[in-house]
This record gives sequence, C-alpha cells and structure tokens, in this order.
Amino acid sequence: MVVFRGDPCGVICILITYTAVFYADYVVVRHLVIPTMAESMWGAVNVVFFNLIVFLLTVSHLRAVLSDPGIVPLPSTSMDFSDHHAGNPVQSKDGWTVCIKCETYRPPRAHHCRVCRQCIRRMDHHCPWINNCVGEFNQKFFIQFLFYVGLLSVYAFGLTIAAWIIDPGSPKELKHTKLIHSVILVIESILFGLFVVAIGCDQISSILNDETLVEQVKKDSNSYKRQPKSRMALFQEVFGRGHPLSWLCPLQFNPVNRQLQSSFEV
Repeated sequence: MVVFRGDPCGVICILITYTAVFYADYVVVRHLVIPTMAESMWGAVNVVFFNLIVFLLTVSHLRAVLSDPGIVPLPSTSMDFSDHHAGNPVQSKDGWTVCIKCETYRPPRAHHCRVCRQCIRRMDHHCPWINNCVGEFNQKFFIQFLFYVGLLSVYAFGLTIAAWIIDPGSPKELKHTKLIHSVILVIESILFGLFVVAIGCDQISSILNDETLVEQVKKDSNSYKRQPKSRMALFQEVFGRGHPLSWLCPLQFNPVNRQLQSSFEV
C-alpha cells in the first residue's frame, strides 16, 4: 500500500533532502570530476559509482516515504469501548491494548502517531525527513537511506579533496567558482554525515536492544512478554532472512513473517 502524508514539515524536509543530494551530484560531476579527471578512466568510474549511490539513496528514501510503516487497520464495524472511557481497563490477550484515539485494538508494540493519526506497528518514531513513521515494515528502508547518505557524504568529501590535489592550478575564475562549490559541498557533507551517523547508531542500538525509541521514552518495553533472541534474529526481523549483503539492497524486501492477529478477547 502506497502512503504519502500531506504534512507541510515533511514535504519541506523531502524537498531539502533532494535539493542537497542533487546539488552534491551536480558539483561532483560538473566542478570536480570533469575539470580534473575527464581524461582519466577514474573520472568515468567516479561518476558511475557516485550516481549509483545517488540511485540507491533515492530508491531507499522513496520506499521509506511511500511504504506502509505498519498501519494498524481500523475495524470495519464500530466497537463499544464505553467501559474503557469510564475508567475500567479493558484487558486483551497476548499484550493487545486499546487505542482511545483510534478506538480499536492494537497489537503489542503498536503506538499512536499524532502526525499520521494512526496506530503504527512497532513504531520507532515519526521522521519528517521521510514524511512518514519509521515502523515495522519500513525501518529497513530508513536505515538503508541513512547508510547511503553517510556513504555519499564520505565519497563527496573525498572527491573534493582529491580534485584539489590533482588540479590546484585552474584558471582564476574557474578556481573561484570551484572553491565556492567545494566549500558548500564539504559543509553539506559534514553536516549530513554527522546527522545520519547519530541517527544510524540509535537505530542499530534499538535493534540490538529490541526496544524502539517510543518504548524507551514511555518505558513500556516490558509491557508484554518478550522472547530472548539472538542478534542475527533481531536484525532479520528488520532486514529479512536474506544474506547480510542483501540488506543493503532497497530493491527487494523479504521480512520475517509476522502474524497480525485478527482476534482478541475483552
């Protein structure tokens, strides 16, 4: 199911993301590679690999933006939660709880997002940079996006240094333009690089601890019975059962089968 939010903050963040990415691509190709490496095979190699990373970044980002993060479907018929509104707790089996705002049952580890106005399975947080929640079904794409942004930042930073080492003696006018674009690209690479490293470390930590950001904040990670799992099993829940190298590919997704319970008891 394709999902897109009309949240203005999210739309602006998406525009900033693609402006920064395609500006970096323009500077690398037009002002760094072509003037300094056009006559070398390394020029073509760098252009191909840099744009390959841009492609993988774009695909992973679009899939994180447009994928269903794990929306808990609303019931087709209305339910009576008068006892719950009156203050009497409604008990359900296997850790299912009641969302007052959605007025429906939700599975364990699902939480209500005030921006999406829906309950999301295994919700980690709502990210304006993908204009979507990071949840059970799109966390893989979000982490891939972070990885490729970090990789692109390092690559752009390295190409900037290499271009100035190879050709420091360009004509004065061209050198001035190259300098301006190089400074902007370096600042952009550092800012985005540090940003995604910080978020990426939080994501890996949450996977290994089997605890989402929402659970950390609300301190409710132990509100259901959790089975001990190996590190590989924890990563497979997010990235699928394929080979670890396939976890970097945003073109496929084979998640571990998770049963969405459709029955509950009050």
